[in-house]
Order: sequence, then C-alpha cells, then structure tokens
Amino acid sequence: MRPPTLNIFPSQPMHVEPSTKAYVQQLESSRIRLAQLEQELQRARAQGIFFGGGVAGGGGTDQGVPLGVTNISSVFDLEYTRWLEEHHRLTCELRAAVQEHISENELKMYVDNCLAHYDVIMNLKGMVAKTDVFHLVSGMWKTPAERCFMWMGGFRPSEVIKIILHQIEPLSDPQLMGICGLQQSTHEAEEALSQGLDALQQSLSDVIASDALSCPPNMTNYMGQMALAMNKLSTMENFVRQGDSLRHQTFHRLHQILTTRQAARCFLTIAEYFHRLRALSSLWMARPRQE
Repeated sequence: MRPPTLNIFPSQPMHVEPSTKAYVQQLESSRIRLAQLEQELQRARAQGIFFGGGVAGGGGTDQGVPLGVTNISSVFDLEYTRWLEEHHRLTCELRAAVQEHISENELKMYVDNCLAHYDVIMNLKGMVAKTDVFHLVSGMWKTPAERCFMWMGGFRPSEVIKIILHQIEPLSDPQLMGICGLQQSTHEAEEALSQGLDALQQSLSDVIASDALSCPPNMTNYMGQMALAMNKLSTMENFVRQGDSLRHQTFHRLHQILTTRQAARCFLTIAEYFHRLRALSSLWMARPRQE
C-alpha cells in the first residue's frame, strides 16, 4: 500500500536564507555531518551490513561523527541532542531580541535563523528514515511526555497551530482566514495519512495471520508471504517522510502568513511548549517511587 501523496501548499516557495555568517557556518557544519551519514550508509550497504547494531571498522572521528559507527540511530540521537542545544541557544537569542524591541529587519534575522534550524532536523530525520524508520516512529529519541503526542515520527502540525493561535493576536482578517484554512487543510492531510497507515497496518496484520504462516509452514508459501509483508512494511518510510513534509510546510506557511513579530512569538511559543514537555518528563522520571 502506498501512502497518499500530500502537498497542501503547492504554490508556496520554501526558500530560506540564513542571515548571519555564523549561522551559515553552523548550517554548513550540519550539512557536512549529514553527508558523512550518507557516506556511512552507502559504505555499509555495499559491505552487506545489516543496520541493527554493532560497530564495523575503526573508531576514528571526523567533524564529530564516528566514522566506524553503523548504528545510524545512535548517531541520530547524538545529533538530535546537539540540535536541541543549538535550538535552545537560538530561542534565547530570539527571546532577547523580542524583549529589546529591535527593528523589524534585525528581528527577521533571528526569526529566519530559527526557521532554518527546523529545516536541519527535518533533513537529518529524512536521512535516518532511509535506514531505521522505526527508530523515528518509536519516539525513543524523545522524552516520555513528548512520546505521548507522537504522530508519524513527530508532532501533529495541526496541534501546533492550535497552540499558537491565541498567542499571536491581533491578527488581521486575511491572516485569520489564512491560519484557519491552514489548520483545516493540515488536519485533513493528517487524517488522510492516518487512515492510510491504519489500512497498511490492517493489511500487514492480515498477511502475518494468514494460513500460509501456520505451523508447520509450507516454505514456499511462507517465504512468499514474508516477502509480501516486507514490501508492505517498507512503505512506512513514505508515511514518515510525508508526515515530516507536512510539518515542514506548516512551519514555512506560518512564517509566510505572519508578520515578523508575530512569527517571533509563534516560534517562541512552540519552543516553550516542547520545553515544558521535556521538563515534565524530567519531573516524572525524578518523582518519588512507592515501594
């Protein structure tokens, strides 16, 4: 089963221009790390290595990426931690810029930097999805509270719109119409993907539970059914990619609808929401245990 192809904002450009030399260098560093991950994937595939764990080769490093590591999920977790640290720094800079009431042009630089940083994690997730999509779906790279709200390997973009809607007032009538339309189209796209995933899971379950897998199995039928199941399972990557595409488009569309100062409040609200989820997870993990 192929997931539905969704492009709810086809006419909107996705061009991002990082505004500072330092941030351009940071993005270039992230690009280099992504390229190294891709090279590691290609080398391991050529050697017939199964990406399920273990280390092949030596332990040298380059630009912070272990060259011998074939467990790409572990590398992703490391890079995601670095991404969070940089995200915190950029958010603090944006908050300070808002509080200082700097000019629109200056503020735009900080807003664009935050938007570009979201693109970095989307690109990194896209690379990991090629090899270990189930690591993304499991949410084990997120905190426990964040995992409660996981959808297609990330957050529901329609929920983010709902969270920020009352934090960016006053909105003009065209802006309000644009955001309400965005929320509706995003929700519809989410539903289409969710229904497609439900159908995939049901189809996969039917294959696994079929008579061809009864014991003792007919090996010809068994291998044929398992091959069919593998083919169905491989489409999970497409669902996660389209989920991330929807999240990516939503962020960029909000950036286009809102003024610079509204967009700044938007990104600060989103950052604060996920920060509170992570803080809640820390409190939960540190709670007293009853004997």
